[in-house]
Amino acid sequence: MTAIKSVVADAKRIVIKVGTALLTDNGRGLDEKAIANLAEELSAVQKLGREVVLVSSGSIAEGVRRLGWERRPTEVGQLQAAAAVGQMGLAQAYETEFAKRGVKTAQILLTGADLADRTRYLNARSALLTLLSLGVVPVINENDTVVTDEIKVGDNDTLGSVVTNLIEADALVILTDQKGLFTADPRKNPDAVFVDRARAGDPALEKMAGGAASSFSKGGMITKVIAAKRAAQSGASTVIVYGREPRVLQRLAAGETIGTELVCYQPRILARKSWIADHLNIEGAVLLDAGAARAIVKGNTSLLPVGVKEVRGDFKRGDVIAVLSPEGDELARGLAGYSSSDTVRIAGHHTEEIEGILGFIEQPELIHKDNLVITRD
Repeated sequence: MTAIKSVVADAKRIVIKVGTALLTDNGRGLDEKAIANLAEELSAVQKLGREVVLVSSGSIAEGVRRLGWERRPTEVGQLQAAAAVGQMGLAQAYETEFAKRGVKTAQILLTGADLADRTRYLNARSALLTLLSLGVVPVINENDTVVTDEIKVGDNDTLGSVVTNLIEADALVILTDQKGLFTADPRKNPDAVFVDRARAGDPALEKMAGGAASSFSKGGMITKVIAAKRAAQSGASTVIVYGREPRVLQRLAAGETIGTELVCYQPRILARKSWIADHLNIEGAVLLDAGAARAIVKGNTSLLPVGVKEVRGDFKRGDVIAVLSPEGDELARGLAGYSSSDTVRIAGHHTEEIEGILGFIEQPELIHKDNLVITRD
């Protein structure tokens, strides 16, 4: 019988989320040894040829310590102040430890508005993918200093899943202070059974997930289960694992199964195409010539501007648009690589002409084949 490998074993792009309790010793300031160990782990995984992104909690807890407060406040202005003060120490600690290992880091602070607005969403994606191509480890946190709603309801488990979808990562690893998921809270129920593997998005998981957060962190096991469900929307599987397990990330990357694996059984591209086909409104359309229509349906190719005869509607880069036959029938739909105004200008032109026409080039294709789903044979 073939042993089951970790879902991280074949992952090329990995998002690692680490919780406040692991980084700050349950709120008592930044744990320098823990941060050094984390930097060592991520650096080692990166040297295996993987792309790694770190979603890190801890800024508010560190700010609370630096400001001399005994507990996390509830007043919004104080939370914002703690986030601003603590973020300085958190970023400095990561920069110092990764630099010792010859790895460059970048700080990315995101807000809900950044992820809700399609243009800002795509700009964040572009920046992150560029950083990864340069071998940089992005360190991401919520921008709690300016977004009051995120301080009230946001959590970094959710942010980790959103980032996983944003960059189309293959796996999300949630490092926590628990072994993984149990059928009940093991601190309260001695009959709780450990869940080593399950399907991401299984409704039963949300019923069994529970456990209160500490006074310094915001999440619980339920947020991790929901994060796994979200990550599966783009085809990523999730591992929930004890963050103090020795060499945990390297062992996962080597194929060892540790913690709870919430597996997405749908291939990444199929999951993404299902999302495009089923969950987004059509904002516009492009009408193709016969050759481009044939290539799209039969050849599994990207849509290039040269095959476009007409542009309909008002859409932005990243919106879902319909792809129409010369007769006006829908053949496919996909994510537009250019706005409608830019598409009008480059329609009928070859890829090498785009930069000369627009003064820039976002991508060679109007719609990349991975973002294109055929809706009619």
